Amino acid sequence: MLAPRTAADVAAQTTAEIAAYMRGASLEATRPNAKDVAALKAAAAPGALVYLSAVPSRPQEEVVAQAQAVRAAGLEPVPHLAVRNFANADALRGFVDRLTGEAGVRRLLVIAGDRPDTAGPFLGALEAIDSGMISRNIETIGISGYPDGHPRIAQHELDRLLAAKIEAAEATGLRVEIVTQFCLDAAPIIAWLRRLRAHGVDHPVRVGLAGPTSLTTLMGYAKRCGVRASTQGLARNAGLVKRLLGASAPDGIIRTLVETNRDGDLGEISPHLFSFGGVGATARWAAAAAAGRIELDREGFEVQAG
Repeated sequence: MLAPRTAADVAAQTTAEIAAYMRGASLEATRPNAKDVAALKAAAAPGALVYLSAVPSRPQEEVVAQAQAVRAAGLEPVPHLAVRNFANADALRGFVDRLTGEAGVRRLLVIAGDRPDTAGPFLGALEAIDSGMISRNIETIGISGYPDGHPRIAQHELDRLLAAKIEAAEATGLRVEIVTQFCLDAAPIIAWLRRLRAHGVDHPVRVGLAGPTSLTTLMGYAKRCGVRASTQGLARNAGLVKRLLGASAPDGIIRTLVETNRDGDLGEISPHLFSFGGVGATARWAAAAAAGRIELDREGFEVQAG
């Protein structure tokens, strides 16, 4: 007869599961400088995926040098390809060729981009993927997912676009993963993942989460990115002990996702951390969690100093 599991046994299992989940984390950085890249190299595991944001006000060519620096640090650069920024097909093809040739890029996150207009023929990611221009030397692309909805696009249209982008990518031989907008509440993420799997979409999903940052900064990014429902959810929880000092971390969401997915019904998922609180701080927090240096609490977990 097996001895009953103790609370310590359950806690040890949960800690190990969280650590395993965090070992698959990717990070997102905006215009990382030499100091940021050094911090990433010091904290992140070799080969970790580092997504490089496209900034509408900056030339996209800057991303080439950033990707080179990330590659030189032993990490895997994943630039955002904001297709509305390109004046024509040749410009897009030339930029992708520079990324693959000069920085060894093999993965891209293909997005429309934040600019309200378009510089050329690409209205959104679908047109660029369907053109076949991205597939040369690129092995995997990420496409956007929105567990919290989109402020300007209806859910049925999001569903249609997601399915069409997957079909277009696979028709050109590209592997596909879905990378979501960050969300501040586990419930909509879980509901969205279950609906995705119920519709037969079994592709890997990188779940967007805000890395550790101040509550004020987090609320500002949520407002800017249109993460409205989750912002309300966070506000409802503002009295929790962890929030009293104005700090926020995604530990509660991570723990809920890990515990919910023990039977695998959410499919292949991994965390994707937005570095609103700084690239180095985010990478160190993720590394500590991946090493199991955490202590469970009522809501999630606390990362312990190494």
